[in-house]
Amino acid sequence: MSSSLEAAKAFLQTAFERASIAKTMGMCLTYDDEGNATVLLPRHSGYDHGMGDTHGGILAVMLDTAGWFTVAAHCRKMVLTADLHVRMLEGAKHQDLTATARVVRGGSRLATADMRLTSADGRLVATATASFSVLGDLSS
Repeated sequence: MSSSLEAAKAFLQTAFERASIAKTMGMCLTYDDEGNATVLLPRHSGYDHGMGDTHGGILAVMLDTAGWFTVAAHCRKMVLTADLHVRMLEGAKHQDLTATARVVRGGSRLATADMRLTSADGRLVATATASFSVLGDLSS
């Protein structure tokens, strides 16, 4: 594992923990050894839609967050979500949720990631693909 990846993960972890959205939603971020992000959201009824389950917009936020933090770690650059395509497969059924991501292609200007969102009981709730514009250095 490279020291530059470890430095990027540490920088991004700190940035995530300072982010208002992460605090407000109660999301947690972790990284695996390869720099792939996992975002956990404990069940929160305050994010339910009118039919009583987690709103799809919350699922999209989780997928985007996992993809963004994975790509940023892999590229060791700041990135901007350029395109996000989410596929809702089934309801969350009142469970904790986990979003994971992996880089499909990293480039100097554009990177692509695949994301998956699963429920605590292992069901695949949603998937996504996204493209990220690669910008300047992480510390910028």
